Amino acid sequence: MKDIVEIAKTLGIRGEDLECYGRYKAKIRNLKFAPKGKLILVTAMTPTKSGEGKTTVSIGLADALSRLDESVSLALREPSLGPTFGMKGGATGGGKAVIVPSDDINLHFTGDMHRVTAANNLLCANIDNHIYHSNELDIQKVVFPRCMDINDRALREITINEEKLKNNHPRKENFVITPASEIMAILCLSESEKELEKRLGNIIIGENSKGEFVYARELNVVGSLMKILKDAIYPNLVQTAEGTPCFVHGGPFANIAQGTNSVIATKTALSHSDYVITEAGFGADLGAEKFFDLKCRKAKLDVTAVVLVVTMKALKEHGRENLLKHIDTIEKVFNKPCVVAINHFAGDDEKEIERFKNDCPTPCFICYPFEKGGAGCEEFAKVLLENIKKTKLKFAYPLNATIKEKIECVAKNVYGAENVEFSSVASEKLQKYKKYAKNYEVIIAKSQYALIDEKDKTSKTLKVQDLQLKNGAGFVVALCGKINLMPGLPKHPLG
Repeated sequence: MKDIVEIAKTLGIRGEDLECYGRYKAKIRNLKFAPKGKLILVTAMTPTKSGEGKTTVSIGLADALSRLDESVSLALREPSLGPTFGMKGGATGGGKAVIVPSDDINLHFTGDMHRVTAANNLLCANIDNHIYHSNELDIQKVVFPRCMDINDRALREITINEEKLKNNHPRKENFVITPASEIMAILCLSESEKELEKRLGNIIIGENSKGEFVYARELNVVGSLMKILKDAIYPNLVQTAEGTPCFVHGGPFANIAQGTNSVIATKTALSHSDYVITEAGFGADLGAEKFFDLKCRKAKLDVTAVVLVVTMKALKEHGRENLLKHIDTIEKVFNKPCVVAINHFAGDDEKEIERFKNDCPTPCFICYPFEKGGAGCEEFAKVLLENIKKTKLKFAYPLNATIKEKIECVAKNVYGAENVEFSSVASEKLQKYKKYAKNYEVIIAKSQYALIDEKDKTSKTLKVQDLQLKNGAGFVVALCGKINLMPGLPKHPLG
């Protein structure tokens, strides 16, 4: 590894603007945005439970562009401890396409995840403390949950003894995983400390006896939250194993939040590189849709090309029609050029790959990031550069549509659904949130393993069970099927 000051120097970032965490990690201060680079999004077809390698492909592609003497950097999310010790066993790439120091990044890194967890739970503690001491705000229903960055199914539902909080009955509550915290979403959407402070104050913490919302700012706790988050807002700089700069910052999940790294990190990368490779979680239906409809719209960003990662395993599990739907979404719904990257795995049938390449309707090339690093992605990088085009980004829905219309647009245009069913609870909240969320985006939280319904893959109906208004983040979450905001560990955890 190179000294992080040396990596920063290649980007034109001064040493005095770095806060170093040892020799190989640093936060960047004195942020000044002057985005000049071209943004390339890496997404995927519907994944399998072992993942398709978007991060590995992103890293290999960035290293390949660097080998071609292009000015390039990466903008990726921070790993969550939950998946690190659960299904994935780490999120820093694999083989010869990795960001380093991998163990540090996968674990405590520069402490951002812990800061979000602490801020979230400090707010929760203040809510219950307020209720205990007279409850002057008349909080009758608490809607802001605690969080923890570990997969723990035992915390999906807890009971708080409200007798000790001077009430008459126990209160059911729950933990969410830290990447699902509204504070994580807020951190990744804020472009300044001032914006972060305002968004934190706008968090809805509960409802009073009249059914009116109570906000975090009314507890006079926002200043304390800002103290905890004062360092978390600054982006982190590391490097790939081949020395390509990488901004790793923020970690919201794509099935329960926006699923992409922070706006600050992306704009910092674009201000110092000609090409920036970034990633959106899970398949294009979950990750790319939110990247375009939420992040690009809020931050006024655009992309010049989309890389769609596929594996032979995913093609066999989900079928060619699934891939074609994702390509159609990228090219027709969002009006962006799509290039398919076949992420090569040991044991792949070369004849099957050739047949697929010949049938693929868009430019398609095989890449070998795991086996060969940047060298295994150079040919694909050349194909990608040839297909970069400036096209006007379209969105899946207009911002001034109703919440119901926005959900239906995503379900029908992106997922291929024919119908959307709203439960009685969701229907009631559609009316309740109508006046609050006129210009808010929607986050649809559903299974990442199917376009519509994992349990019934032939279903053409998206079933919305509940809605949550994330007023600080500025979006409405539609909870579909049996989506869970606190994952559990598998029978044999990988961490």
